[in-house]
Amino acid sequence: MFVAIGNTPRDYAWGSTTAIAEFRGTAAPGGPEAELWLGAHPGSPARVLDEASVGHADLAAWIAAAPEQALGAELAAHGARLPFLLKLLAAAAPLSLQAHPTPEQARAGFAREEADGVPITAYDRNYRDEFHKPEIVVAVSDTFDALSGFRPLEEVRGVLEVLRAADAAAPESDPGALDLLESRLSGVHALRDTVEWLLRDGRGGDTGEASWVIDRVTALAASATALASPFARSFETVGALAEAYPGDPGVVISLLLNRVRLVRGEGLYLAAGNIHAYLGGLGVELMAASDNVLRGGLTPKHIDVTELIDVLDFTPMPPPRLAPVEVSPGVTVFRPGVTDFVLYRVERAAEAVGSAQVALDGPAIVLVEGDRVSIGGGTGASASLSRGESAYITPDEHVLEITGDGIAWIATTGSAATVAV
Repeated sequence: MFVAIGNTPRDYAWGSTTAIAEFRGTAAPGGPEAELWLGAHPGSPARVLDEASVGHADLAAWIAAAPEQALGAELAAHGARLPFLLKLLAAAAPLSLQAHPTPEQARAGFAREEADGVPITAYDRNYRDEFHKPEIVVAVSDTFDALSGFRPLEEVRGVLEVLRAADAAAPESDPGALDLLESRLSGVHALRDTVEWLLRDGRGGDTGEASWVIDRVTALAASATALASPFARSFETVGALAEAYPGDPGVVISLLLNRVRLVRGEGLYLAAGNIHAYLGGLGVELMAASDNVLRGGLTPKHIDVTELIDVLDFTPMPPPRLAPVEVSPGVTVFRPGVTDFVLYRVERAAEAVGSAQVALDGPAIVLVEGDRVSIGGGTGASASLSRGESAYITPDEHVLEITGDGIAWIATTGSAATVAV
């Protein structure tokens, strides 16, 4: 069964005024469009465009009323819940630094806050559901910029060396702030201790030392020495973040993180505990359907430092890129190794070599980029989708046959294993 779906983009202030409209082929709205949600998450469930087809106005209501039809028997037996959420995300300004919990942390945190009587919509609520939230993002724009994961410690030391050189070249050298930062970064738990100190002392702490460090690093990052170094892009990011969030600890924390630039078609996988922030660009984002976010700066929203530190993975790592696997001509899959979701990208534009077949073991959502795409299912059902249109596909279709000159982004559960031409 194919069900046409749609939604209204969410108008968060960091959103682009043009990118989502251009993707969908609609008129620019005159204000920001940040995220288009395609799923059954209660925060913004996708609308069913032909309500008569399923008897309900949105996906969440239909799944609740007919879980076996909408999800299949296996998923229906495990909570009657669509486990993934597909988004189109357009960032014109930096998002907050954030991380997401493991399944165990999410269950324990949710139970604790429920027992404490914290309202589910409370400003200081950390866990709004019991689920983890791993996610992937794939660049749709020519470039997509992000911070993701703690960079290797040798790179952190290289950043400090550049800041030292910039300070020495300054008309009024003042290395005290850098001495203080370096002392924090020299301990056994260097990254953990530094982040916690910046967040606690830099957000109204008693000593004022972290604020001194933030201000000095911000000034040095704008120097000719810093901007001519191998870490120029990281220092440029410091300037952009300081302009948007002056004095925020996240400005300095950004230098401890991998500065990542994706080009169109490249992806990142953000596992539990990965601290990250999207900086700019248009991307397709696919995640487990959860609203559990622990923030760590670059935001006016609630920051629970203790809970964030417990959730963060401080293990240094290279940028967590997720390489697509080409499974047949024009068909690639981003498979992060979780059961919640995988993402297929089907592009037949130039080849004209017939159709692609994508096997499904669960429900799917398809979003079309560019020209028209036709999709047929195993029951004989079909849909023809134009630029920016989307559909929900029930798992009884089993195999999708895709033709057309557009690009089909297909989100489904993580158990499907085969794709063939």
